[in-house]
Amino acid sequence: MPLLFRHLASALLMAMTVPAGAQAQEAGVAPVQALDDGLLTIMKGAKSLGFAGRTARISPVVDQVFDLPLMTRLSVGPSWTGFSAADQSALVAAFRRMTIAQYAANFDGWAGESFTIDPKVEVRGTDRLVKTTLKSARDKPVSLAYRLRQTGGSWRIIDVFYQNSISQLATRRSDFANILANGGAKALVAHLNQLSAKAAN
Repeated sequence: MPLLFRHLASALLMAMTVPAGAQAQEAGVAPVQALDDGLLTIMKGAKSLGFAGRTARISPVVDQVFDLPLMTRLSVGPSWTGFSAADQSALVAAFRRMTIAQYAANFDGWAGESFTIDPKVEVRGTDRLVKTTLKSARDKPVSLAYRLRQTGGSWRIIDVFYQNSISQLATRRSDFANILANGGAKALVAHLNQLSAKAAN
């Protein structure tokens, strides 16, 4: 290959190559972008979809972007290891239903809202933190941060921070502690199912 062509090929290859750090950042942003897009979809079609339709649309997105088994285990805390496999599965299923139901209930209309993702991904040990802002013409912007962890080669959300400071995981762990202490896994499953039913009404 003539020297000129070799230089051109090398320059083209360099232009097409994405640095490893940038690839990691894009991988961390992708699940948050998918969630934002999914929420906008159910918001824009909220009235025609109804609660059941919003639930059906957001369910696969939730399954794709969240590490629900890990979130359930972390929300339960140390008592998780003392539960049977059946109880653990029931808790994950109930936690999933609650998560989906609450998204379907809370994002039930659209008035020009939009999401903006901060392209700068923060590194927290082996985790990543992606910040996003929900903007509305009627209300003040809402800041949300998502903590992601790599599971099976994919980045998944494991926690959500409201106004970048209030951990959903920590809040749920505190809320669940008394229920678990008094009634164990089955009581928490019942509580999660009640939250799902409340969201549907």
